[in-house]
Amino acid sequence: MIVTITNICLAVLAASVAACLWRVVRGPTLADRALALDTMAVNLLAMIALFCIRYNTTAYFDAALVIAVIGFLGTTALAKFILKGDIVD
Repeated sequence: MIVTITNICLAVLAASVAACLWRVVRGPTLADRALALDTMAVNLLAMIALFCIRYNTTAYFDAALVIAVIGFLGTTALAKFILKGDIVD
């Protein structure tokens, strides 16, 4: 039962990642692209958590932590670039 539910959830998250990727490519503004990248990072975190639940392991939690930190830093840097035009003051 849990395998079926995780497979369905993984399929839905994969479709969401594909939609975010489409928004990154076709987004009319830079802010839309930044939001899509941040949403994609959150979806990838959810996918890693689902893999851990499905295979009953904690081996991928370190990768999830790294993706969370990189996603946060990337979003912060891109927002600062959008506002000021420069990342480092």
